[in-house]
Amino acid sequence: MRQNNRGKAVDLRIAQQPEADELLGRSPLAAMVGMLLDQQVPMEWAFSGPYSLAQRMGSDDLDAHEIAAYDPEAFAGLFVTKPALHRYPGSMAKRVQQLCQFLVAEYGGDASAVWSDAETGAELLKRLKALPGFGVQKAQIFLALLGKQLHVRPAGWRAAAGPYGEAGSHRSVADITGPESLARVRAYKQEAKAAAKAAAKPK
Repeated sequence: MRQNNRGKAVDLRIAQQPEADELLGRSPLAAMVGMLLDQQVPMEWAFSGPYSLAQRMGSDDLDAHEIAAYDPEAFAGLFVTKPALHRYPGSMAKRVQQLCQFLVAEYGGDASAVWSDAETGAELLKRLKALPGFGVQKAQIFLALLGKQLHVRPAGWRAAAGPYGEAGSHRSVADITGPESLARVRAYKQEAKAAAKAAAKPK
């Protein structure tokens, strides 16, 4: 666990793997990379990725400077090596490296600097949307995760996070605190996907 900028310890249960969750709880960069990887793969696979990547880099943590300076081909190899870290390991390796290069250029390599001095939820959302690989939805979900579980709560954070910021919801990874909530979030996603497919059918 780590101390965040509000002085509270963080204990996450997103990856459903103790070592991976421990890293997510103490490393802002690991949490951010997990969010980046969270597309087209199961949520727990995405958020265990940072731990697996750190292990393959011979470390117990992720460092933005090291990742940013890594040889691109060799870095892609870390993702591709079986078991692959993502369904699309090559492209996701490139995105992770681009994210870290951006963090080095804009925030001195400190992922937590993205939110540590954000005064409003709207400002934080704007910063998150500027991150490589973060669209509006991903930025809102990560903002909700920061607010709900990492105690990063600038004024208006729930509104900025949209529906993902709602208290008591089970819409996204921001609401996962264990196996039961993971199952509820997965069920919600499946229902939403089925509804969208039904709405898209010609009448």
